[in-house]
Amino acid sequence: MSTHINAKDGEIAELVLLPGDPLRAKFIAENFLENAVCYNEVRGMLGFTGTYNGKKVSVQGTGMGQPSISIYVNELFQFYNVQKAIRIGTCGSINKDIALRDVILAQGACSDSGINTQRFNGLHFAPIADFELLMNAYEAAKKLGIKANVGNCVSSDLFYDTKENWKLWAEYNAMGVEMEAAELYTLAAKFNRKALAILTVSDLILLGGATTAEERQLTFTNMMKIALEAITK
Repeated sequence: MSTHINAKDGEIAELVLLPGDPLRAKFIAENFLENAVCYNEVRGMLGFTGTYNGKKVSVQGTGMGQPSISIYVNELFQFYNVQKAIRIGTCGSINKDIALRDVILAQGACSDSGINTQRFNGLHFAPIADFELLMNAYEAAKKLGIKANVGNCVSSDLFYDTKENWKLWAEYNAMGVEMEAAELYTLAAKFNRKALAILTVSDLILLGGATTAEERQLTFTNMMKIALEAITK
């Protein structure tokens, strides 16, 4: 039984986009999906289902951080038979060649989180994207004329990282820091589902610079287009 998603059987599609911001979910539903209907308002974490390219697609807000996305993805996979999930979110660039508003396709997700340390009893797990979704997204980006950078991201538990641990990840060529992908990829592996994270650079951690909250909520449409094309292919 789902605790945090108040949807009836059949109201959520097998294909789901996962923005952290519920208002981004609303924006996608209103601007990209046909005949979108809201199925969830519990805790303000909006969820909608409509169609795209003739296929049923849902978009569900997840909140910030791995514990939050873990709740929603567990429920989507276990109780609503979601088969493919693409996170669409923002990240901070830690690579000098990746600029504001650039798109990153996260093929893997490093992490400083203790979640998998607990889950695997101190062993290490490598959270990676589904290859088919990754390829679909890369091909969709090329078709749309959008540059897509493919590489590792970092899923950190700390938004305000006073120790600047990101510098160590940067030495190993990680592209951007976000807060959710590692848990999404781990749960997809556990439940044998397909998952991908598509990220838009909202901040330049390495070089300095940032976008506004309004931009993050209402623009960044390139990653939305890529995700919708990839998940419905």
